[in-house]
Amino acid sequence: MEKTLYIIRHGETDLNLKGIVQGRGIDSPLNATGRKQAEAFYAYYKDVPFDKIYTSTLLRTHQTVAPFTGIPTEQLAGLDEIGWGVYEGKEQTPDIMEGFVELTERWRLGDLDCAVEGGETPNQLAARQRGALKHILSRPEEKTVLVCMHGRAMRVLLCILIDRDIASMDEFPHTNTALYKVHYDGKQFSIADAYNIEHLAGLLAE
Repeated sequence: MEKTLYIIRHGETDLNLKGIVQGRGIDSPLNATGRKQAEAFYAYYKDVPFDKIYTSTLLRTHQTVAPFTGIPTEQLAGLDEIGWGVYEGKEQTPDIMEGFVELTERWRLGDLDCAVEGGETPNQLAARQRGALKHILSRPEEKTVLVCMHGRAMRVLLCILIDRDIASMDEFPHTNTALYKVHYDGKQFSIADAYNIEHLAGLLAE
């Protein structure tokens, strides 16, 4: 069973723009720029014969793929963003940024069972994602699939897919609607296209 996954991050929200922490518990909508990014992605990829679209349970992913009408869509909680606990909804003040840097450094060093207060660990996030991935792979008739999710979650998922240590998650850059195209040959995954933002060229030139 072969399958191709087009994995994108959601479009921009006002909280992205303001530097406010969004996690699994923050259900913010796209802003005007995010809607333009979604339309630009659609215009570039509308001719790809997607059999299915999977999103997280959060509004910003639903709105990002909304231009793709007529394609079966399913929400999976396993694709939700990591839970940022007490950081969610907070501005990235110096204290929060210091804590964030310390946390992500611990993750980089392999402490994947560490979380901010009330938040999720990378291992907990990965467990959710493995459930979602199992569900997606259980549909052999869905050959070409669009997956819309979140930045930190996407980095962890990419590690899982190509069997890389989750501690290396920050090696995968992302921005709003950036695309990773991943191919599954029935046994293993490989990244066919990494961090593709060609569809944003017109917006970046504005």
